[in-house]
Amino acid sequence: MRKLFALPAALLLFGAVHARSTTPGLTPPRRTVSKPIDPRLVKSARKDSAGWIYIHLEGSPRDIGYQHGYLLANEIEDLINSMKLSLPHLSGKDWAFYHDVAKKMFWDKIDKEYQQEITGIVEGLKARGKQYDVYDLVALNGNIELSQYYVPMLAEKEHPGAGNNKAPGNCSGFVATGSYTADGKIAIGHNNWTDYMGGERWNVIADITPQNGNHFIMDCMPGLIHSGDDFVVSAGGILITETTITQFKGFDEKGIPEFVRARKAAQYANSIDDFVRIMTTGNNGGYANDWLVGDTKTNEIARLELGLKDFRVWRTTDGIYVGSNFPSDDKLMKEETTFNPNDSSLSANARHRRWDHLTNDYKGRIDARTGMTIESDSYNELTNAKEASRCVLAGRVDTDPKGCPEWGWGPYFPGGTVQAKITTATLAKDMKFWAHMGNPSGEGFLAAPFFAAHPEYQWESPYLHDMPAYPWTLFSAK
Repeated sequence: MRKLFALPAALLLFGAVHARSTTPGLTPPRRTVSKPIDPRLVKSARKDSAGWIYIHLEGSPRDIGYQHGYLLANEIEDLINSMKLSLPHLSGKDWAFYHDVAKKMFWDKIDKEYQQEITGIVEGLKARGKQYDVYDLVALNGNIELSQYYVPMLAEKEHPGAGNNKAPGNCSGFVATGSYTADGKIAIGHNNWTDYMGGERWNVIADITPQNGNHFIMDCMPGLIHSGDDFVVSAGGILITETTITQFKGFDEKGIPEFVRARKAAQYANSIDDFVRIMTTGNNGGYANDWLVGDTKTNEIARLELGLKDFRVWRTTDGIYVGSNFPSDDKLMKEETTFNPNDSSLSANARHRRWDHLTNDYKGRIDARTGMTIESDSYNELTNAKEASRCVLAGRVDTDPKGCPEWGWGPYFPGGTVQAKITTATLAKDMKFWAHMGNPSGEGFLAAPFFAAHPEYQWESPYLHDMPAYPWTLFSAK
């Protein structure tokens, strides 16, 4: 295990500008003459380590955005280009559609502060020769709720029964406190399941000191102003993660985008009550999740199950809440999903069963190291064996002959666990968390043999590359 220490901002900025990009297929801009550093960049920093790109952003919303766009210009362009390829295949809608929807439906619902930040990202991109507008960035930030909630809703409206109703069930996570942890304080962990083309780009650690609100550190994709898979450590003492409610249906076009509410909660929530209020106010149903939250000031944890019409909150100072994409509230499950809790073949239910055993086995011992072990677990309770499949916590669908049909993922679909994060109250006090890029079970993904064995996914080859399993690395806010 290696610790990442903050280096002086000027040195890190020099490395960010002059070093070769770590994103495959990209070439950094040529620089033959030294140029003065833009004053907006002085407080920012970038450092690449163990598959991650750490960035520190600080200042006004527009300055934070400019720093983000400038430091990650190549990576943002690469991500947008990969989505221009993947979205038509996966959702039936092209980038122009999402750009148009972002402009018409989302822009006016975004807080002025975040409009300025997005504008700053565009300005930073343009300073690096990248030509995008604010609606490209809004489409990027809202891609999950638009492609997986809004588009199916449109299909359902046009042809009742046509909506695929297969909102994916990505991620395995927990939050624990009291008698469940080694020190009686909060521990929280999460691993991110997604399609590999997107997942290999979910590799940013953003350390943000905003002009207003709390300093916070989170994982995210390039260009996102929110975490997206949602792992956040806040100086306000709030720890946040989530897992998606699978097979969810519903979306409100008049509501506030989920990515706006999630960012606001990361920046401004100082209590569990704050978090619940922010996430439920103006809820549009996009990216319906079971949110797992902890408040290190009170040692209390909570689970907010947030649909569109329904939500429920559980809270405790002695217990554990887990998530593997199963809903728990009977009313929400019946009214807003097609989820069957009795179908043991579903990934969500198989992992739920594994969670039941692990929470019992590790009760009283959960800390950063055991949390890593839990989020790396690859034991299938249905087959009583370790395996790489959709039914284990650190799952792989690219090796599963059944795919994950409840999410619309076919046999051997290139998706599964792409990274993981762990922190504790003690680490969070110093704004630190452990992060692992690649499947935390230690198994890497190799693109060439995969495409040779599964040519039906060859269309992804321009943007899907090898995904090695890097070591766990400790990241610390500047």
